[in-house]
Amino acid sequence: MTLKNSCSVERDFCKNCHNHFAQFRPSLKGILVSRRFEKETEKLSVIDDILGCDNINYTELHKFEKHVDDHPIFRAKIDGVHILYAIDKERKLLLFLRSFDNFSRYKKFLGDHREIRRTLSGMG
Repeated sequence: MTLKNSCSVERDFCKNCHNHFAQFRPSLKGILVSRRFEKETEKLSVIDDILGCDNINYTELHKFEKHVDDHPIFRAKIDGVHILYAIDKERKLLLFLRSFDNFSRYKKFLGDHREIRRTLSGMG
């Protein structure tokens, strides 16, 4: 899957989009989606919304969380659903990892670097 061009001008709907993601956005050439993410988000059409940065329904968008093995990890949040994604080491791919509707499960996963590494290694 390929990415559309990024926003060249910040608009009102970009207010929930954090700047840390913007530095990586121009170099991204495609996306990968984990099987687990596909299962967890069957009814959500979130990928285009997240890539487009133009959905005002998000309470957070591209919020930087941490680095895991030189992968920047980000979160988007909509209607209580936490969507976790990363950028690969070469800064070319956006990797959709997991989706959580429970904040405590999200925090537990975010704190488990081994599980994040396992998810990332299964995507390449």
